[in-house]
Amino acid sequence: MRLIGTISGEVRPTEFNILLSTSDIEKGSFVKVNHEVYGWVLARIDSLKRYIDPRGEEILLAEAYTVGYKRDGQILIPKTPFKPEERVYSADRDLIMNVIGLKRSRSNNIYIGLLEGHDIPVYLDVKKSIGKHMSILAKTGAGKSYTVAVILEELLKANIPCLIIDPHAEYSSLKYENDDYDAMLQFNVKPRSYEREVTEYAANIVANPDAERLTLKPRFTLDELIEIMPMRLNESQKSILYNVMRRLENVEYTLQDIINAVRLDDSKARWKVISGLETLRNSGIFDGKPISMKQLVRKGNASIINLKGVEPRIQELILAKIAKDLFNAIKLGEIPPFFFLVEEAHNFCPERGFGDALSSQILRTVASEGRKFGFYLGVVSQRPARIDKNVLSQCNTQIILKITNPNDLRAIGQSIEGFTPGMEDDIKQLSVGQALIVGECVEQPITVNVRARESKHYSAVETEKRAEIRKKSIIERIKPIFIEKEPVKEKEKTRIERLKSIFLKDD
Repeated sequence: MRLIGTISGEVRPTEFNILLSTSDIEKGSFVKVNHEVYGWVLARIDSLKRYIDPRGEEILLAEAYTVGYKRDGQILIPKTPFKPEERVYSADRDLIMNVIGLKRSRSNNIYIGLLEGHDIPVYLDVKKSIGKHMSILAKTGAGKSYTVAVILEELLKANIPCLIIDPHAEYSSLKYENDDYDAMLQFNVKPRSYEREVTEYAANIVANPDAERLTLKPRFTLDELIEIMPMRLNESQKSILYNVMRRLENVEYTLQDIINAVRLDDSKARWKVISGLETLRNSGIFDGKPISMKQLVRKGNASIINLKGVEPRIQELILAKIAKDLFNAIKLGEIPPFFFLVEEAHNFCPERGFGDALSSQILRTVASEGRKFGFYLGVVSQRPARIDKNVLSQCNTQIILKITNPNDLRAIGQSIEGFTPGMEDDIKQLSVGQALIVGECVEQPITVNVRARESKHYSAVETEKRAEIRKKSIIERIKPIFIEKEPVKEKEKTRIERLKSIFLKDD
């Protein structure tokens, strides 16, 4: 128990000043004070200041706010102030963990990092963290995608199925081991590849040659088809679709079958319907053998839906179709509970006034109804003000990294119960890699230094460079096959065999 100073000046039950006797105390550190009635009470250093008093002596003063004491499982605040000049000590590990409610075991919990100012690991209960939806919010460059990857690593170790909507190919790096050994040593983590647990699908396999082709089943209800059409239909156009879908109801069909059936209609209204259907067909996501929802959602597996190189409207269509099919599948008990992560969520469920998206309605439905079926939503964004408020407010776990935009801070404040101006200041002052965690998974808002990843982290630029290097590497390897001289009768067979050896093995 280390003495750090004494209470100084005016004392309130909720806040007080500390005249520090040591200079190694940091903002965010936890301290304890013995109350004459309530015993040991936990407090947190909120700010520090240093000045010279009239006698010429240097003074180091800390402002602290009272966290409380634990009684009958509840955190309580003293009803009377501490005694003036009461001694203040650095808080011990057990008191901090007991009052804040931190878990002591890493097993089946999310190890998110270390408590700010302390060497105390923070473990979040998996069900409480994702069970009532989660949001990860931050300005660009604050460590948002890095934090998301840490959470995904922990969920995979807990055998929780994950499905990731990834517009910029940021999470492919889960397949590679981290080599930043100094950072890992600090957080007591080891390098690990999640290649066996990760399956990557892409609509554009030219831009993403390492991914499997994403193909969805072209099976729709009338309402679903109308909703995912890339334009709004009037009543006569909807009537055309209704008649076609009724005729195809009991047969297997493709989008081309629907187009051919619409062509048979005599009305001029059919041309707009055909145009919309051809846009869906030309996206390529309904061609080929479709992926089943059971294939996408498997225990201990993360399915990455890589949307890099796909135009925004088709991205919305893919998310809308997958989310609808998953929601229907989980309601029927065909797939296990899973975590559905949506990167750049402001593009897929924008707040009214910032446009609309094909995927908006299904994400609102998942946010309001999904948790009771085990459809756990995670929304990630650098623009909280542009996310649909109905979706953001349903996320009971908020992991917030540095944000400075007033509109974004206001949107966060409106979505968090009990949000205070002090929390707003904390968010603005966070360092890169620090996160404020609020919600049912913690009994008090806490600031955490997010742990080092076990897998490799690549920025979007680095991912782009790696793809270009790989593309050049393949060209260089196949070039000699087409320019070298070989006996005519052996040439074709040899080329085929050598091309197979390149494309059918791992790089």
